[in-house]
Amino acid sequence: MASLRVCIRHRKNRLLIKKEVVPEKKMRNNKSMKRSLSAFSFVLLLVLSARPIHAQKSLDEVFLLPDTVSSFTLDEFYGIILKYHPVVKQAGLLSTMAQQQLRLARGSFDPKLNVSLDRKDFQDKTYYDRLNGYLEFPSWFPVNPKIGLEQNRGEFLDASETIPGNQLWYAGVSVPIGRGLFTDERRAMVKQAQLMQTMAEAEKIKLINKVLLSAAKDYWEWYKAYYNFRLLDRASAIASELFSRVKLDQQFGEAAVIDTVQAKITLQSRLVERQEALLLFQNTGVFLSNYLWSEESIPLQLSSAVAPVLSSDDLSLLDLQTASTLAEQARQNHPELIKIRTKIDQLEVDRRLAQEFLKPRLDLSYSMLSLPDPLEVNPQRDYKFGVDFSIPVFLRKERSKLALTKLKVQDAQFMQSQTEREIFNEINTTFNTLVNSNTILSQLREMVNLYDRMLEAELLNLEYGESDLFKINIQQEKLIQSQTKLVKLMAEYQKQKATLYWAAGLTNLNVTVD
Repeated sequence: MASLRVCIRHRKNRLLIKKEVVPEKKMRNNKSMKRSLSAFSFVLLLVLSARPIHAQKSLDEVFLLPDTVSSFTLDEFYGIILKYHPVVKQAGLLSTMAQQQLRLARGSFDPKLNVSLDRKDFQDKTYYDRLNGYLEFPSWFPVNPKIGLEQNRGEFLDASETIPGNQLWYAGVSVPIGRGLFTDERRAMVKQAQLMQTMAEAEKIKLINKVLLSAAKDYWEWYKAYYNFRLLDRASAIASELFSRVKLDQQFGEAAVIDTVQAKITLQSRLVERQEALLLFQNTGVFLSNYLWSEESIPLQLSSAVAPVLSSDDLSLLDLQTASTLAEQARQNHPELIKIRTKIDQLEVDRRLAQEFLKPRLDLSYSMLSLPDPLEVNPQRDYKFGVDFSIPVFLRKERSKLALTKLKVQDAQFMQSQTEREIFNEINTTFNTLVNSNTILSQLREMVNLYDRMLEAELLNLEYGESDLFKINIQQEKLIQSQTKLVKLMAEYQKQKATLYWAAGLTNLNVTVD
């Protein structure tokens, strides 16, 4: 019985395949060769089956996570940071501290109880025994009510201290009608503390955004390292299969020894690149662990069973309207601009207070006096009235302080204009970079598509003897470079998007975490 044998041999670097009719007896004598050729055919089919059915399939397979690996999205990463990161918790203290500063300032308006006792005894004589206690009620308006009791006894009291019945009740008010009528140190302190709350919230957003931006950059570095490793791991597997094929060819005399050397060099090169990529992936994972903390403030280590992925929100593109919207949001809510505007408001409080000190001090006080018997109250007859007046002659201190405060206001306004311009320019440049990166990404995807088709064509040519290992290595090298560049640019694009949100000063970099 005749059988069909496949003869494979090289002629002028071309793979020739022909069919011969072989006697069955001769076929039995070549049984071992048949088994070897069957192994070779299996390897050949394995290599060819690794080629993508369509151009993008090989890259899609790289981005498809294995069943043993779980996805770890950027939003999940942000959620852990916002809940447990020490710097985020530290930023939360700013609001609490500002609240306590306001409470401290409002303490100046707390009711105050004052009691003074002054007594002198000598040689069995009480020279004087003076007791004065009163309760005053500071108010936001410049009217300070006061009620008290005065009790004076002794043999050597001053005439002004002598009281019928030794006790005297009084109730009255003091009113500044000059300096302090419109503002004073107490009211200025409260206004400053209220503004400090706004500044603390802005500083809190600024600190948290800084942490999130750094975390986002490290996350996408981890993303780039992981998928670069997967690409090189796949390339190493293909190089290993090609080396096995060439080695098998060499055993049958269909390939030169130098071809196996070249295939071995390619395999070793791929393995070295894979090992370097693995190290980078491991190290970027360690860096990412800097942001992982437990609820008990215990540092956590990133699990090897998780991998970064692109979510649907990450894949969304930004339009031109986004840039103008972000610029307007930055104008209203950027933490740096809020801090400068708040500083200007605080300086305005200082300016009004300094201007108030140009006025003379003129305080009026009136107290109604009464004996313990309430029936004897006569405000028109029994009272105490006082006037307190003072003014510096040259007012040099007051005028200098006012002038300095005005200069500080101008300085802050100049800073506001410059900072606002820098923020808008940074938003525009980052947005332009994003638009340009998006265009390059489209071109790179097409380039990867074409390189994939080129490699597919070379493998097909090899099947028909129209190519060789050198050409395949070149096409595979170009494909790997283009795929690696694509992954790198995808990571850079996401970094730029996070930078854009940071430049616009969006709270939590525009991330909503439950």
